[in-house]
Amino acid sequence: MIIQKVLHMLLVAGVRFYAWLMLQLDVFWQAPFPPGPKLIVANHPSTTDPFYLGLLSDQPVSLLIMEALFLIPVFGAFLRWSGHIPVSSEKGRPAFEAAYRRLLRGCSVAIFPEGDLSPAEGGCLPPHTGAARLALLTGVPIIPIGIYLPREQRRAIRSKIAGERQLGYLYLRGKYGMTVGQPMHVKGNVEDRDQVRAISEQIMQQIMSLAQESEQ
Repeated sequence: MIIQKVLHMLLVAGVRFYAWLMLQLDVFWQAPFPPGPKLIVANHPSTTDPFYLGLLSDQPVSLLIMEALFLIPVFGAFLRWSGHIPVSSEKGRPAFEAAYRRLLRGCSVAIFPEGDLSPAEGGCLPPHTGAARLALLTGVPIIPIGIYLPREQRRAIRSKIAGERQLGYLYLRGKYGMTVGQPMHVKGNVEDRDQVRAISEQIMQQIMSLAQESEQ
């Protein structure tokens, strides 16, 4: 945990300096983060979102990040030592269970409910149900965050990791807005698929509304 805090401080310091130098960073808080563990959820218009999202918390947050990035030498080790969680596109259960354990231990977790980058043409992908199920199982508050950036200013980056081609979109300079919404508290039966799906849609609608506010 001490190593995670130190790495978090170093990463935040570096990203904060970069954001000050290159971004027109605009963060609006509808409410401060509540104390204790929380589940942070946001839309995902660029590959660089996890780094900018980390600027919002003074405490380490475990991000669910695609597994391919953990295979990059040095960088992958840094992600693991920082406490982040790899997500496989084929097997999501291990990541879900890791996030569940972190929340029960009092750590905060951040998830992009879309499960992938937002569509290039705008809007958001249909949400996965992981965030809703984690909130129902642990009782932690959900913190919705809406991100806005002008997508035409993203830079496409194609790479090959572990033999698979990856396409990402870096956002390196320009306006970057984040609106932090009011905490959401959900209750219900995690085994009720219709209810879980309805909560997931509610979370995504709130994120999209906040993203529109960030555009202002």
